[in-house]
Amino acid sequence: MPFLSLQKISKRYGESTTAVADLSLDIERKEFFGLLGPSGCGKTTTLRMIAGLETPDRGRIEFDGRDITELSPERRGFGMVFQNYALFPHLNVFENVAFGLRARKRPKAEIAERVANALALVQLPGFERRPVTELSGGQQQRVAIARAISIEPALLLFDEPLSNLDVALREETRGELRELVTKLELTAVYVTHDQEEAFALCDRISVMSEGRTLQTGAPRELYESPALTSVARFLGRNNLIIARRLTSSDEPTGRFKTIDGEHTLTV
Repeated sequence: MPFLSLQKISKRYGESTTAVADLSLDIERKEFFGLLGPSGCGKTTTLRMIAGLETPDRGRIEFDGRDITELSPERRGFGMVFQNYALFPHLNVFENVAFGLRARKRPKAEIAERVANALALVQLPGFERRPVTELSGGQQQRVAIARAISIEPALLLFDEPLSNLDVALREETRGELRELVTKLELTAVYVTHDQEEAFALCDRISVMSEGRTLQTGAPRELYESPALTSVARFLGRNNLIIARRLTSSDEPTGRFKTIDGEHTLTV
């Protein structure tokens, strides 16, 4: 049984905009799963439906064998890291990280321990009393991650959390993020438009376009065996060769001649 199952979910806005159309995905426990695609492909809407921030017009979402399609976000027990971090500027680091724990009415001693542990995991020990407005972008992003993991979430959701960081910091942070998720044995769903980022972080990736899944697989599979020309073009690392087949289309392999007639390929 998959840990998280999306079963033909759809979401429309108004009469003319279909954000997600009959999308089905199965995600396994402890898997780092990526939703990859260009702006407007439906990946963030899909993530928001998983989080409970949006409700599908059709379809069903199951988590650990339970139907959570109509369940409110606070009752799902998921952690989420937003693109803009969504920190409270009037609260210090401790208060930001403790926010979810206080909402769950955890004891003060437990809150203090969990906040300290979460900050240590994101390499910000001793930052409890710092105003978040005085932190760098990378530090603010770590506070947002600490807040998400402090509640010990059943599922961790990321909505392009590294997109506001510079290139060098983004590369450094994604390695730390992958290590953290693996260390805590979390299941994660990660939204990004960045192919390199998805390949570096995710066990499996679903490439999306126009609200639908084009192909789902491990990074190596997507790279070496794109199922569609559109997938190969979006990934941007595949050489597309236009050729004419010389052998029967019923055969799994065959010989091809390039359109310019200069090369014959055997695959």
